[in-house]
Amino acid sequence: MAHVNPAVVIPTFITGARRRAEVKGIIGNYDHATNINNEGELDRCLTSLEGVQHLGLVIILVAADRGLEAEAAVKVRTVTAAHPELSTLVITHVELGLVRQRMEQLEITDVNQEIGLRGYSAVRNLGLVVANALGFDAVIFLDDDEVVDDPEFMRKAVYGLGKLTKKGVPILAKTGYYINDQGSYYSKWQDRWYNRFWQQGRAFNDWIRQAMKGPRLSRSNHVCGGCLAIHKEAFRRLAFDPWIPRGEDLDYMLDLRMYGSDIWFDNKWQLRHLPPKTKHEGRRFRQDIFRWLYEHDKLEYSHSLIDLLRITPQSLEPYPGPFLERSLQKRIAITAFLRSLARPDKKAYRRAAKEALGEAKRYAEQHCSNYFEFQRVWPQIMDRIDSDQLLTNALVQSALLGQEVVLEAAPAAGPEAAPATEAAPAVPGRDAQVDPGVTSQIRLDLGDD
Repeated sequence: MAHVNPAVVIPTFITGARRRAEVKGIIGNYDHATNINNEGELDRCLTSLEGVQHLGLVIILVAADRGLEAEAAVKVRTVTAAHPELSTLVITHVELGLVRQRMEQLEITDVNQEIGLRGYSAVRNLGLVVANALGFDAVIFLDDDEVVDDPEFMRKAVYGLGKLTKKGVPILAKTGYYINDQGSYYSKWQDRWYNRFWQQGRAFNDWIRQAMKGPRLSRSNHVCGGCLAIHKEAFRRLAFDPWIPRGEDLDYMLDLRMYGSDIWFDNKWQLRHLPPKTKHEGRRFRQDIFRWLYEHDKLEYSHSLIDLLRITPQSLEPYPGPFLERSLQKRIAITAFLRSLARPDKKAYRRAAKEALGEAKRYAEQHCSNYFEFQRVWPQIMDRIDSDQLLTNALVQSALLGQEVVLEAAPAAGPEAAPATEAAPAVPGRDAQVDPGVTSQIRLDLGDD
């Protein structure tokens, strides 16, 4: 009976007090970044993980604004020091430097934008590279603003992962779902008049309503990036797209389909998503404009590549198909205008409306082919860095040294935190294997392909 050896990967995004979105650019903007002066949600997330069985190693990726990297590293390591019972490996700008040095030694160059600590996808790709170098055969992505209440979360995360469906289709990636602060898995976006041409919440709710009625595992049209499991047979072949501003999780599902695989939805696997409130919904819609226009052009470009499967909006009903149709630009412009009349973030929506046919479209046209060029070299990168002992030793030693410095500088952490460094094995938590269930059970619990 096969076992799965997963690592949990949690990106955390740290921002400055007065950094403007224009300064950070389209890729460096994040929905729920933690202000360097605020407590943030990471501690709450780690506290919830203390009750999870078979947790293993938790890799925390620290993505900070330029100039705040060192301060953010101390901030995150101070949080992890308060959880000595967890096996954590903090990856900061220092550890990223080690990864890049090792890649240069292995003749892997010109991928700093694609693998790094800036942008949702680049951060996720770094997490995959680190997990691959450490020898893990699965990655479970969480977000730092989530809470895991289920002690069997990890067992459910790997249920079916690496197994075959009744028709022999391998399950190499799967997603669960979020419970919001109202205890519901439905989107809270309301069908107001200003959303008439942008029914994203309704489309998602139509999809998940059916998915929750189906078998435990079914092919998914949606991905929760903070509740995502990827087997090494998938992440060694396929990277996240560094040019998509947000929605990189759903984009990964589309990429998998292009390259002949898929993501599966597990209606028994869930966690609570409790993001902080934000006043910048107009800025987020601006990111969505870039995202959907880019996604549309990327899919159109993929149709010209003969070695990829053709993905159409019609095959993605009820969600996200409507947001990838040719009428997209017109609907974006109308929605931005209507929301600028009714929503609080009026100025940002007006700006978004102006950009619908301008900068975002140019961005999509300029970059829609980049991912496919990067994808050609990604499997080679992962092959060269697989279970790399030199990089493993360097990362663990650097992370432990950084943690020791924080502990010495903060006596409040006390002697209780010392075991986190004293008892740490070469790769903490790598032997925490989880049994996903026997193949016969998986086959019986899947719907028709």
